[in-house]
Amino acid sequence: MGSEEKSEQLKIYHEITLPPQEIVDLFKVTFDNELYGAEGIDELQSQIQKVKSDLYNRDYIAAFGNDAKRTAYCCRWSPSRATAYASLFAHLQECAQVIRCKESDQNVLCIGGGAGGELVALASLFTPTREFITKYSTSKQPTTTKNSLNVHLVDISDWSAVVNRLQSTISGKWLYADESKYFKVHSSNRDILTMSEDDLSLSNLDLITLLFTTNELFSENKQQSIRLLQKFNQFCKKGCLLLIAESAGSYSHITVGTKKFPIQFLIDTVLMGKRGQDESGAWQLVNQSDSTWYRCDPRLDYPMKVENTRIFYRLYRKI
Repeated sequence: MGSEEKSEQLKIYHEITLPPQEIVDLFKVTFDNELYGAEGIDELQSQIQKVKSDLYNRDYIAAFGNDAKRTAYCCRWSPSRATAYASLFAHLQECAQVIRCKESDQNVLCIGGGAGGELVALASLFTPTREFITKYSTSKQPTTTKNSLNVHLVDISDWSAVVNRLQSTISGKWLYADESKYFKVHSSNRDILTMSEDDLSLSNLDLITLLFTTNELFSENKQQSIRLLQKFNQFCKKGCLLLIAESAGSYSHITVGTKKFPIQFLIDTVLMGKRGQDESGAWQLVNQSDSTWYRCDPRLDYPMKVENTRIFYRLYRKI
């Protein structure tokens, strides 16, 4: 009870996003054959069990080793992630401002974002702004500039088939006609730890998301993960946002020399300097929570369980 009492609560639904039911409906439309087809659902359940087993064994390469497994993961877990991420993005006003592109084109990098949770969440905030602009532009009022959201998804597994299906549904069901050209998605099947600052266009980014990915990166290669953060320090522009989130309580410890530290302590040190928010750091901490719940609407209509999520998050701004 104690941890829950101290936890923040994200809203089930923010008015600046599409409703949670519309978010899960997007997955229902995109993966209709898998979720509702007589043969598809049996195959889907079989693949989900395989993915569960691989994830339990921490064999991430095997878990996402083919399109069938990746599709199964997306159908089963991405709707939960997408609804939670949408609420988190809306809760963090700095992130919402970037995603809604009110003043200019914006560039977002989603590290480990292949499974579609971030993509759909971003679109759920971006889409309502297009509806407003479309109505406004057809009036006799001066037309509003139509700014673009440029999203770069980087993942070590090849999620292109899943991303393409989701993007197609977003364009056809949410954005329509010419509006889809302002929501630009590029997917890279690469290891983020081996990519250069130019590959990632770090100097042009307005928002970087590391959602449920940091532990995996540090497990893969501690030194390269630290170097990635150092690249952010060196090449990201002033005002760029960095959002890191993990399942609350899941952050592992890392050994540096003879001492063990929580990974979040190491991240803070690399980004903000040894004394925290002072002149020695490249970033400042804008918002944080060690425990925040997103409890989904129990009335959601989806053929699989949409789960509640308890997260740890930190939002940094480049200074």
